[in-house]
Amino acid sequence: MTVAHPIAHGWFSTGGTGAQNYDEFASDAEITEIIAANPASALAVEMPHRVPGSTGRAFRDCLPEAVARFQDATRHGRYAPADDVVALYRVSSPDGTAAGYGLWCLIDTDQISTSADEPGLVIRNEDVFIEKVHERVALVTALGAMLSPVLLLQTTHGPDLHEALARATAAAGAPAVTDRDQAGRTHEIWGLGPGAVRDELLTLAGSGELVVADGNHRSLASQEAHLKRFLAVVTTPESVAIQPYNRLVIDVDVPSLVAALPGAVRVGPDDTVASGTVHLYTREGTWAVSLPRDPTVPVVANLDHTLVERILFGETLGLEPGDKRITYVGGDYPSAWLRAEVDAERADLAVLIAPVGVDEFVAVNLARDKMPRKSTWFTPKARAGLVVAAVES
Repeated sequence: MTVAHPIAHGWFSTGGTGAQNYDEFASDAEITEIIAANPASALAVEMPHRVPGSTGRAFRDCLPEAVARFQDATRHGRYAPADDVVALYRVSSPDGTAAGYGLWCLIDTDQISTSADEPGLVIRNEDVFIEKVHERVALVTALGAMLSPVLLLQTTHGPDLHEALARATAAAGAPAVTDRDQAGRTHEIWGLGPGAVRDELLTLAGSGELVVADGNHRSLASQEAHLKRFLAVVTTPESVAIQPYNRLVIDVDVPSLVAALPGAVRVGPDDTVASGTVHLYTREGTWAVSLPRDPTVPVVANLDHTLVERILFGETLGLEPGDKRITYVGGDYPSAWLRAEVDAERADLAVLIAPVGVDEFVAVNLARDKMPRKSTWFTPKARAGLVVAAVES
């Protein structure tokens, strides 16, 4: 059984539309700046309320402009029709070495499983912010198309899929489109029509358990929108790494916070954050804190991100994870950037957390435990606006 399928009707970018996904930014102003510099960016469709001149308007009020932008882009050749295809995907580092492979395809939405007693091969076990899900539902419903993929990790046939994708891309000739991301990585796409190679790749990609590595909100939105299938990039454990996912917090009484954490030890701002501790950077100094672990509970309950959410935010600061005073900052932003935000008084506290390991992430998901919110920043991420799929009726 395979849950992966070709894209019946879609579009490939002809260049210039590739973008970071809408949820990869530490501030909304960055999205507006990118759109201003490149109005063809997929972000102008995905985040219409961040387009210059639209800031301050509600997301749903801007949806008609998003639809018009996408239609104009297809009409003026920014996207070329691509039917009955999958897309080979290769991401290379700035020095030209291959960083990873993936397969753009459609995945059966009814295979999403969020608990051990819910059948399905697509495992999503991370909490989400429901407001973001509702925005994605409204967008895909208005567009009738999906511009951002869900990144899925193939946990059963990863090595075989990796090898098959490497062979296929090596034999594919010139890519249909090439794009470069903010870190200098090169993203290449090749269309692949019917045939034995495609059949093999779809079987490898869509057989066995798939874990949502990036796109928890998009995968839930596909369910809420009652989509038959959703757009995905199926990748391999060998193709990705997990970077730190840190936090900035405003309106924090730092002396009271430090006093409430008796185990806090003062350290240098550049000291490495090791698993088992978190660093709290403030304008008064940096403290390493070991949050108490319980050997009798499941592994996920002792993850650093879980303990930060429960002990530091909940018990100590009295904050819910979705509190607007917390900003979740992914791995594209180094710790020096977070410290600079605190130094510039745009935040009072930076919480620096060691990254979760890929093996650890897979183990937690296969055990059907729930990852804490915003705990894994996978790199490289699949670019939005390179492959677009029409919603299947």
